[in-house]
Amino acid sequence: MVSEKLSQTDSISQIATLPKLDYDLVIVGGGIAGTALACSLKNSGLKVALIESQSKSVVAARKLAYNLSLMSGRILDGIGVWQQILPKITTYRQISLSDGNYPRTVQFYPEDLATTGKKPTLTEGLGYVGEHQVMLTAMQEFLADCSEVTWLSPAEVLQVNYQSDFVEVELRRKDTDKDTNNLSGESETLTVRSRLVVAADGAKSRIREAAGIGTHGWKYWQSCVAMTIKTEKSHNNIAFERFWPSGPMGVLPLPGNRCQVVWTAPHREAQALQELDAKEFLAKLEYRTAGLLGKLDLLSDRYVFPVQLMQSDHYTQHRLALIGDAAHCCHPVGGQGLNMGIRDVAAIAEVIKTAHQQGEDIGDIGVLRRYESWRRKENLVILGVTDFLDRMFSGTLLPVVAIRRLGLWGMGVVPLFKSLSLRVMTGLFGRHPRLAQMLSVK
Repeated sequence: MVSEKLSQTDSISQIATLPKLDYDLVIVGGGIAGTALACSLKNSGLKVALIESQSKSVVAARKLAYNLSLMSGRILDGIGVWQQILPKITTYRQISLSDGNYPRTVQFYPEDLATTGKKPTLTEGLGYVGEHQVMLTAMQEFLADCSEVTWLSPAEVLQVNYQSDFVEVELRRKDTDKDTNNLSGESETLTVRSRLVVAADGAKSRIREAAGIGTHGWKYWQSCVAMTIKTEKSHNNIAFERFWPSGPMGVLPLPGNRCQVVWTAPHREAQALQELDAKEFLAKLEYRTAGLLGKLDLLSDRYVFPVQLMQSDHYTQHRLALIGDAAHCCHPVGGQGLNMGIRDVAAIAEVIKTAHQQGEDIGDIGVLRRYESWRRKENLVILGVTDFLDRMFSGTLLPVVAIRRLGLWGMGVVPLFKSLSLRVMTGLFGRHPRLAQMLSVK
């Protein structure tokens, strides 16, 4: 069990006075957020350890796909890994919003951002859909020649001891068979010391819980059924979001005339959809997609996961910072979850690198609060928007139905309302991190 021991100090320790350390920071969690942070610190002069409980190949093999905003693309481009990702994912150039069988739809195009005076410059599209394996493999390869980043994988964190000037992380490192990549059963226990621990270990973060950082929020009455499908008709690089009384459904275009579907429904209905005969399930899905994609085939299992809203009471503590799902979780409507985490990465990387260049202790709470004050408020906006959308666009209460359809009408005919909505969807609202401005030459 992870535990914590923290000695309080009122003084700010400068880098020159710190004891000899193994690393400048330790990142716990080798998923997309944690690995992206390691990538963003490449060539920064900081020594980084990346701890992941599974092998790199196993964690990269997860069958998931994500909506990526324009801002996420810009951040990944600034990191330097985007050119390895972009050719293998889909750029969508249209977003289509609709409410069940209501005939009015709202279509968004890149030129709808022009009313804000800030057209997208990285791409002609409005966003991207990237598969987990494509993205994480590209990041792992980006770090392959980086001597400043050490992978401790597979390894389990046993204990974290926070001291005044450093933090100790005790872990059990597991050996794998080189031929099969399976765990060999042998392991060793070691302790590493650093200035800072960054928790990127997911919504059930053991690092956050051991540090005593509470969370608030709620579990929704819904679960999501996610799967990959093959479509008879071309998806034409359109991202669909259709709202039904039971919950929203997102259909995201993938390369090869495939789509990632995230179907939200009450828990029992979601479970029934997973267990339904494939032929019956596809018939329901073809109805829900209004035949726009033609006949459909399942290419993956149907995965069911519950939905929650969660915000950590704090994103930082003495020598500790939370990023990604360890800090917050939102409803999947609008596909904002991973994008929030990527913006966390850009923000904390900027804060850490600036502090390091100025000779400050990157684990000092005064430094870390700069990250928290930046990201916690912006994430709260997204949490509120996604919660509002799910509640407003779910249910059959007539006054609510009338309001949401009026909202769709207004979004379609009022240019300013449309462009502001699109800025939220594309991640172009709020403070732009420095990485998002470091676009590579095309």
